[in-house]
Order: sequence, then structure tokens, then C-alpha cells
Amino acid sequence: MIVFLIYAVVFVVSFVLVKFIVRKTTTDYTSLKTVTFGDESAVVPNRIASVISILVIFLLWAAFTGSKLVPGFMHAPGPFIGDATFTYTATAEGVEPDDATVTVRVFEVGTEAEAPEVDPGEGWAKNDSDIVGAWRSGLIRVDRNDELDRDAGHTVIAVNGEPIEPGGSVMTEFGRVGMSPKGTLNFEPAKGLQMEPIWLPPPEAVVARLGEIASDGYRDSTLWEHLGYSLFRVILGFLFGALVGIPLGYAMGLSDWFRGWFDPIVEFMRPVPPLALIPLVIIWAGIGEVGKIILLFLAALWIMAIAARAGVSGVAISKVHAAYSLGASKWQIMRHVIVPNSLPEIFTGARVAMGVCWGTVVAAELVAAEKGAGMMIMVASKFQLTDIVLMGIILIGIIGFGIDILMRWAERVLVPWKGRV
Repeated sequence: MIVFLIYAVVFVVSFVLVKFIVRKTTTDYTSLKTVTFGDESAVVPNRIASVISILVIFLLWAAFTGSKLVPGFMHAPGPFIGDATFTYTATAEGVEPDDATVTVRVFEVGTEAEAPEVDPGEGWAKNDSDIVGAWRSGLIRVDRNDELDRDAGHTVIAVNGEPIEPGGSVMTEFGRVGMSPKGTLNFEPAKGLQMEPIWLPPPEAVVARLGEIASDGYRDSTLWEHLGYSLFRVILGFLFGALVGIPLGYAMGLSDWFRGWFDPIVEFMRPVPPLALIPLVIIWAGIGEVGKIILLFLAALWIMAIAARAGVSGVAISKVHAAYSLGASKWQIMRHVIVPNSLPEIFTGARVAMGVCWGTVVAAELVAAEKGAGMMIMVASKFQLTDIVLMGIILIGIIGFGIDILMRWAERVLVPWKGRV
């Protein structure tokens, strides 16, 4: 929640600075145009905002993981590491309550640590020491070295002077001291605001893992083989979906019979997530490559059909009447009016379908895949290798973004009339 709050604050501050300070000091010739609010053609990405957005995400990631790529003053408060102490008060049968000090050495997980040596003290309750890993917690049997144990009614009644009972806890300078239902103390050192590497590794760990897998591979396949297989499946599934979906959408847009026949099917299947189809795909097509391609085909099919249908429905009837008045045949109207005017919608649908296919490839590669980015992510997640999971997600995002840019370029080249007619 704190991260999202910081992100929102940075967004607002950046907007104010760029819009009302930076822009005021430069001549903005585009502002001299008369633009009506709501004109999509007048809205282009603000490159300053794009750069700041990416930079903020990276800095937040680095700050909340203690990354070495940013200065230490930018780090969020990390977990407590060092020697923590607290004092407990114990009672036993036939003796006065006594105090003893517990020293807990909190160490960085993955390193070796030994409990510190402490003077036992002079009372019947003896000082204790123990070790606990950062972001972890540990039970501390403070009665194990006391002169009177639980058989003699040993009971801890306070920590640092604050009363405590089974199920309760006391916050100390170094962390939380709780008491189990059976009366055993549990020390949980302060975690700070940084994420534990097992949940979110720092950027340099992900980059290091990328270099390692790029050179050594993962599960007997190179990184490029994993990405290549995923890309091959996505493209093949998308192409089959487009080859079937676009003609289907044209038929639904041009024929009331096709529209009435297929509209219930398309509208019924469109909201069904591809993930829900995995059991049926396994039953029908097995666990080989065919099943994965079918799943991606179904992910793209309905989107392309709806996009083509919307493209046909959006053609201005005045253009059709004008073509008929000039003596055009149905084929000529299809070739020179309907197809050119529906291509922008089809390209928009293709971009959406490709994104859905990339989102589905992880699910598709759950079906006994030996290679693929999705398989790599899922296997790594089972072993809590979060750096590999993040690496795979980032690579899938970069490739998907690259494909989207390529499709935008193809749209500009193949449909130069978009927004002009």
C-alpha cells in the first residue's frame, strides 16, 4: 500500500512539474492548434511522462529491495540485523519474580551466525542468547537454563516491564516478542519496509540470473530456445485464430443468417478465459504441441471475429451507396470499400489478440511443456526462484511490447488512411 501511495504522489508531482513548470519555460507550438477535447488524433504519448514512469518503477523496485544500483539514502528501511535484547520477568513456585535478559543475534539469511556469549547473571532466572534470521521468527525457551523450570511453575509474566500472557505480544525496540499458547516466547525482529529477496529480488539479481541462464541455459535448453518456442506457439495460434476469425467476422457483419447463427456462440465464448479450457484441450487434443496451439487459437479466434465484425459494421453506408451508384459489383465493394475501412478495427483486434495470446502462453505451457518461457516461469515458481520468475515475466513483456510496436508500424504502412476517411 505504501508503494502505491508513493507512486501516486510521484505521478501527481511529475504531472504538475511537467505541465505547469517545464512546459511554461518552453515554446509549445502544438498548443497553438485549435484542438477539440476528445479528439483522439490530438493525443500522443508524452515522452517525458513515459521516461519518468519507467524510472519511477525501477527506483521503487530498487528502493524496496535494497538494491546496490541506487544510493543507500534512497533505500526503504530494511530489516533489523544485529544484536537485539529484551528483558523478561518470570515467576516460579516459592521464589520471588526475577528478571533476565535475552540477547538475540539477528543475521542475514544465507550467512552463518552463532549465538552471542552472555553472562548468566546472579538470579535464578538466567540470561539467554539465541539466533534468528532476518524476516524470520524463532521460539526462545528462556526456561531451559533457569534454575527453576516449568515443572516448578516457571511462567513469564512480563517483557520489558509490560505484562504478557499466552497469545499476547509486546513490541520492543528491535521487534515483536509474542507468547505462544503454551507460554513459550517467540521473537520476530522488525522487518522494515523492504521486501525479502525470496518475494521480490533486487534488479541486479534478476539481471545476474538472466546472464546465467543466457549462457548456461535452463533445464537442458537455452534461454533463446525457451523464448523461441513460446514465440512460435503464440504466432501459430494467433495466425490460425486470424485465418478463421476474420472471415467469420466478415460473414457475421455481411449476412444476417451468419450473424444470427454464430453471434450466440461468439458472445458466449468471448468471456470464457482460455485457462478454463485447459482440461477440455487435454482431453480432446492430448498434452502435446497440438493442445497448446489449440488453446492459443481459441484465445485469438473470438477476438479477431469480433474485431472483423465491428470493422464491417462500422463502414459508413454512404460509401457503400456511392460505390453502388458508380456501378460497383459486390466483389468490388468488398475489395475497395469494406476491406479497407475494416482494416483499422482488425489491426486493433490483432493487437489485443496477440496480447491475450502472450498472456495465455503461460497457461498453455502448463500442459506438459518441456520448453517455453511459461514452462520456465512455472517450474521456477515451484522452487521459489523468484528471480527467474521475474526474468521470464520481463522478457515476455518486452517481446510482447516489441510485437505490438511492430504491428503498429505495419498498421501505419498498410493502413495509411486510418483516421483520414
